[in-house]
Amino acid sequence: MMSGLKQIHAAALATICLTTLSAQDDFTPYILPASKEPSRVMQKFQVAPGLKLSLFAAEPMLANPVAFCFDERGRVYVAESFRVNAGVTDNRRHLYRDGWLDDELACRSVEDRVAMYRKHLGDKFPKYGTEHERVRLIEDRDGDGKADHATIFADGFNNFPDGIGAGLLARKDRVWFTCIPDVWLLHDADQNGEAERRQSLHRGYGVHTALLGHDMHGLRMGPDGKLYFSIGDRGLNVTTMEGHRLTNTESGAVLRCDLDGKGLEIFASGLRNPQELAFDHLGNLFTGDNNSDAGDKARLVYVAEGGDTGWRMSFQYLADRGPWNPEKLWHPRWRGQAAYILPPIANLSEGPSGFAYYPGTGLPARYDNHFLLCDFRGSSAKSGVHSLSVTPKGAGFELASFSRFVWNILATDVDFGPDGSVMISDWTEGWEMTGKGRLYRVTDPDSLENPIVQETKALLASGMAGRPTDRLSQLLKHPDMRVRLEAQWALAAKKGEGAAAFTKIAKSIDHQFARYHAIWGLGQIGSSDALKVLVELLGDGHHEIRSQAAKTLGDARFASAEGKLINLLSDRSSRVRYFAAMSLGKLASKKAIDRLLTVLRHNADEDPFLRHACVMGLVGSGDINKLLTKTNDRDAAVRMGILLALRRTKRSEVAQFLKDSETSLVEEAARAIHDVPITDAMPQLAAALDRPGL
Repeated sequence: MMSGLKQIHAAALATICLTTLSAQDDFTPYILPASKEPSRVMQKFQVAPGLKLSLFAAEPMLANPVAFCFDERGRVYVAESFRVNAGVTDNRRHLYRDGWLDDELACRSVEDRVAMYRKHLGDKFPKYGTEHERVRLIEDRDGDGKADHATIFADGFNNFPDGIGAGLLARKDRVWFTCIPDVWLLHDADQNGEAERRQSLHRGYGVHTALLGHDMHGLRMGPDGKLYFSIGDRGLNVTTMEGHRLTNTESGAVLRCDLDGKGLEIFASGLRNPQELAFDHLGNLFTGDNNSDAGDKARLVYVAEGGDTGWRMSFQYLADRGPWNPEKLWHPRWRGQAAYILPPIANLSEGPSGFAYYPGTGLPARYDNHFLLCDFRGSSAKSGVHSLSVTPKGAGFELASFSRFVWNILATDVDFGPDGSVMISDWTEGWEMTGKGRLYRVTDPDSLENPIVQETKALLASGMAGRPTDRLSQLLKHPDMRVRLEAQWALAAKKGEGAAAFTKIAKSIDHQFARYHAIWGLGQIGSSDALKVLVELLGDGHHEIRSQAAKTLGDARFASAEGKLINLLSDRSSRVRYFAAMSLGKLASKKAIDRLLTVLRHNADEDPFLRHACVMGLVGSGDINKLLTKTNDRDAAVRMGILLALRRTKRSEVAQFLKDSETSLVEEAARAIHDVPITDAMPQLAAALDRPGL
C-alpha cells in the first residue's frame, strides 16, 4: 500500500460517485460534422485482389472508434473514446513528477491509483471525471450496405478511475462492455437502441496507470460458452462474485467467466497489452501482443491455459527493459530460452489491435482458416489489416502465411458481419482523438449472393430458439462457425435431449466439425452420462477427437477419466499428450506423476508447450513431497519440469537446483527465486554468487 495515501481513499471514492451524477448532463463530446474526406481518403487504401471496399459510416455517426462488434441482426456497436489523454493518462507524461513512478509501482488496487491521482494532480484531478466513454449503436435499416441510423446506446462512463472503453460483445438483448475498472453487462430488453440497465459484473481492473491503451479488450465467447477477455499490464485486483480475491498486478492477462460473471479466473498471464482475442475452429485461443518500443517486436501468441509469456509491467521503466531484451523473452522458441515462459508463435506487426478469425462464409476460399489482424502504428501510411494463418507444431503452432488484407488505413478493430462482409474501424490519423471515425465494409462480390452466405445471415438473425433438435443437429455441420456455435449452445440448453443428440453425433464419423461441437456441447451439459461418452472418445481413431475429449473432461473435472487420461500420456500425438497432462492436473491426479515425468524425459525440453502441460499436471497433483524425492533424477529435462513446478508453488526447495550440474537449471532456479520472489531461498541465491565457475 502506498505511504500517505490510505487516508484519502474514502474521500476519493465519494467524489467518484458525485462526479458521475453531475458530469453526465453537461458532457458534449467533440465530433466533427460530415465531410467528403472519407470518400477521398479511401481512394488510397490498398485492398486484397478481388475484394471491394466501401464506406459504411463516418462522423458524425461515430468518432474515435476503439472497438466494435456486431449483433445477430448485423447492427454495429461501437466503443467511442473521449477520455484519451483527457481522463485516461499515460505514465510517460508524468515520469518526471516527484514520486509518481514510485507511487505507481506501489499501487495494488484501483483505489490506490485514484488516491495517487489526487495526490499528484491536485486541482487538475476533478477534470478526470469530465469526459466520457460511450457505446454507439449504428444500423443499416434499409439494407443498402450503408449506415442510416445511429443512437447512443450507453453513456456516462466517466468516473475518475475509468479507462478507455475497449471491448464489446453483443448477444441477443445483452451487451458486454469492458471499461476499466469494470466489466459491464448492458441490457436493452425493449430493443429500442438504448441500454436501460447496466450491471457491473466485476470491478477492480486497472490497478496501474501504465501506458495509454493498456486497457481491457477482446470480449469473446469461447466454444465452452464462457466469456473470455483480456487486460493489458494495468493489472487487476478483483473480488469475484463468489467472494474470492483474484490478483495479477504485474502483467497483462486473459480471463474467463460465465456469461453472468460467475466463475471468474485468470486463464493466462505474462502479456503486455493483448488487445483482442480470437478462437479458431478447433477452440484454440490466440492474441496479438504489443512490443515495448525498445527494439523488441510484437508477438503472435497462442494463449495456452496457465501460460506465462514473460512480460512484467515494471520492465517498461528500465532502459534495457530488464530481462525482456537481454534474455530474448519476446523471441520465438530458441534453444537456451527461459523455461518458465511460453514463447510466441512469431514476431509480426508493430501495433496489433483488432483480431478476428474467419468464420467460414463470405470471403474467397483462400481465407479459410485465416485470421485478420489490425496493425495500428499511429499513421495510416504505415497501418492496415493483415491476413495470417498458423499450422500445428508439436503441441503449439508456427506461422504458415502472412500477407496484407487492407493497407493504408489506421485500423483499430476488425470483425466479420452476419452478411458475409468484413468491417474495419478507422481512427483516421495520429494517436490523439480527432473527432472523426469511420467504418469501412469489405466484401467479395462473388460471395454476397451465395446461398450459404444468405442462409448464414438469416439463421443468425432469427436465432436458434424454438428450432427442433434434429434441425440444430444438422446445423452443427454448417460451413459457418458462428452458426455451428449457436446451434451447439441451443442444443446444450436442451440438457437431456441435447445430450442424446450430441452423443449420436460425437460417435459418428461423417463430419469432423460437428463432432467437435458435440464434444464441447457434452462438456457444457456436464452430466455424468454426457461425460462418460467423452471417456469413450479418448480411444477414437482421430487425434483431434482424442484431444478435444481430453480437454473437455479436464475442464469438467471428471474423475472417472483419470485412468484413460494417464494412458493418453503415451499417445503418438503431442497435442493429445498436452491436453491429457493439462487435464490430469485439473483432476489432481497423483497417479499420473511418474508418467508425467516420463513425458518430460522423452520431450527433452524440445517442446515448451508439452513441458508446460506436464508442469501443470505436476502442480495440480498437489504431491510436492513426491516431486522432492525426484529432484536428483539423472535426466535434466525431468529436473527442469520439477524445478518449474516448485517455482509455481513458491517452494523454497527450488534452491537446491542452484547446485545443479546443468547451468541452465542453475539459471532457471535463480530466475524463480528472484522473480516470484521466493524469499526463503534468497540466502542460497546470494551464496551462489561465490560459487566457482558460475
